[in-house]
Amino acid sequence: MTETSASFHAPFSAGLGRTTVAVPSHSCDCHVHVYDSQFPSAAGATLLPPDATVADYGQLQQRTLTQRVVFVTPSTYGFDNRPILEAMELFVGDARGVAVIHPSTSDDEIARLDRAGIRGVRLNLLHGSASSLDHLESLASRIAPFGWHVQLCATADLLAELGPRLERLPVHVVFDHFANISPSAWNQSPAYQLVLRLLQEGRGWVKISGAANISESTPPSYHDLAPLARSYLRAAPDRILWGTDWPHPTSSVGLKPLPDDAQLMDLLGSWVADEGLLRRVLVTNPASLYHF
Repeated sequence: MTETSASFHAPFSAGLGRTTVAVPSHSCDCHVHVYDSQFPSAAGATLLPPDATVADYGQLQQRTLTQRVVFVTPSTYGFDNRPILEAMELFVGDARGVAVIHPSTSDDEIARLDRAGIRGVRLNLLHGSASSLDHLESLASRIAPFGWHVQLCATADLLAELGPRLERLPVHVVFDHFANISPSAWNQSPAYQLVLRLLQEGRGWVKISGAANISESTPPSYHDLAPLARSYLRAAPDRILWGTDWPHPTSSVGLKPLPDDAQLMDLLGSWVADEGLLRRVLVTNPASLYHF
């Protein structure tokens, strides 16, 4: 149960309470989007959530008790990274970003993004995204000198097909949202075996994020995610990241029930074995990957 108080209300989040977890200082929410109607949506975008601002997210932090954040360019804006660059400037605290890069983006622009705090490139292969796998290898080669990573949002079947290509990349690979693996058949999934291999080789990372998208159980418990989450944590505790996926794009447009973000932090607390592992997931691992 979370502490309830109307003062802890946050937009695009169910519930009113704070997390019951003893969240360590410098904890990071590694998967957050912002939406602002002053920036045009990309042609073909299928997820068009309402405005969700940095100030709105600041209210959420009163409930999750995180202090650092990683903003991720959503499919809504295609290759336009201005919303997250603005968010990084406005955020009170340490912020980093994961951008979407067009194949024609110049090296000078990549260097500018690096100075602004961008630490990776996302390929979202769902939701009518502008991303494509056509230039995966060349893009990875161009971002490698900056220490960036490739972040993938794709179906588990596609990830399994991509295995040989991902294993040859000169950069680390970050998998969104439990790698989109079904919690009811995770240990039979070829994608799970690929992710596990990259984790154990020290070349992959997994975000245990987007619970509302992945779980096949009734919210707010998302109880079916526990075996998959704990398997990742056992296999590679120094390669696991946590994130809310606020403002929960599929939920904010009515496709999924809106989760309680304080309870998402409580879930993490139930999956980790001890305070040391909690600190690793929330503080040490994000600091390593995103260079906080």
